[in-house]
Amino acid sequence: MTDNTHRETFRRNPLLETAHREMMKFERQENEFRKKDREERAAELHLPLNDIKVH
Repeated sequence: MTDNTHRETFRRNPLLETAHREMMKFERQENEFRKKDREERAAELHLPLNDIKVH
């Protein structure tokens, strides 16, 4: 039983690592997209994006 569990865990680790890398890549792309979108909307509305202070 332990041997089977060890093999399954060993086999899943590369899949988990790949999934984690893909998720990190997606999150970076999403953050970049949101930042660019926010900047474009601020430019369209003529908002000083850097000068806005939210409390």
